[in-house]
Amino acid sequence: MVTNWWKLSSDLAMANLEAQRVIALRLAKLAKGDVAAKLEARRMIVEKIAASAEASMAIAAGRTPQSVLRRHRAIMRANGKRLAKVR
Repeated sequence: MVTNWWKLSSDLAMANLEAQRVIALRLAKLAKGDVAAKLEARRMIVEKIAASAEASMAIAAGRTPQSVLRRHRAIMRANGKRLAKVR
């Protein structure tokens, strides 16, 4: 298996930037301290456990780090879109 290390590194850098955005949006939501914040905190914990299990199973099944990262970034983008909606 040949890995394109430059592509993987740049994808990881972009994932870090995307994660920072989602973290900022989540912190803003959690700071409100309302019912929606409580639900978001619960959702975040469940998502972290599920994402970790999914990534572990994918690697154990022989998937590439790039494919796991692509899936993780898709989840982050969806979270960013959901959290950025003005309510």
